[in-house]
Amino acid sequence: MVHFVGAGPGAPDLITVRGAALLREADVVIYAGSLVNPQLLSDCKPGCALHNSAGMTLPEVLAVMERAEAAGKTTVRLHTGDPSLYGALREQLDALEERGIAYDVTPGVSSLFGAAAALNAELTLPGVSQSLIVTRLAGRTDVPQGEALRDFARHGTSMALFLSAGLLERVREELLAGGCAPDTPAALVYRATWPDEKTVRCTVDTLAAAGAAAGIRKTALVLVGGFLGAPYEKSRLYDPSFTTGYRRGGA
Repeated sequence: MVHFVGAGPGAPDLITVRGAALLREADVVIYAGSLVNPQLLSDCKPGCALHNSAGMTLPEVLAVMERAEAAGKTTVRLHTGDPSLYGALREQLDALEERGIAYDVTPGVSSLFGAAAALNAELTLPGVSQSLIVTRLAGRTDVPQGEALRDFARHGTSMALFLSAGLLERVREELLAGGCAPDTPAALVYRATWPDEKTVRCTVDTLAAAGAAAGIRKTALVLVGGFLGAPYEKSRLYDPSFTTGYRRGGA
């Protein structure tokens, strides 16, 4: 059996209870060494075989899984954040399907939510934005047609950009080309929930300069939108005058 587990954004106590239990029981752990907090591995049982996937190819990862399965061992594939976001998950699941190897997926706390927490931000702020676009800038690998950053920017809603911290000048250019006002609030969150977490608040126009000044070139999320600023509306759900299925609003 292969368990795909989201390790969470960084802090070792932000892995799920289920994920931590699976990690403790594993005979083999394949972990994303460039991103997963190594403190999580301290809970692995004695004799657990550890494999850092940072320097491995997909065939090498699958070979480890196949050997473990043939030996009747349990494998945990430990992904950073949540496996469903930029986790190269599907290709692994398809390969296991072809090999007849059973698997399951345990979700994790995405770094996106760790970043929002670091900023004390609400991504879907009433009266400002009720939608969130999660994307990345096209870099060494392309994005599908119709998913250019400037096209998404035209929606004017909350945005979270992964894998783009090393391309901040291009991010700035694309956002401005898509109609973002230069003074649109923005933020960079470096290594959200890690001990060396760093947050930088800026605007779309000052993104590249702010990143350079803070020395942020990778392992950071870019957040953009009015939810980082003011004003906003209070939630009607808790408005005393608003009727819900659980209480009647007053005059």
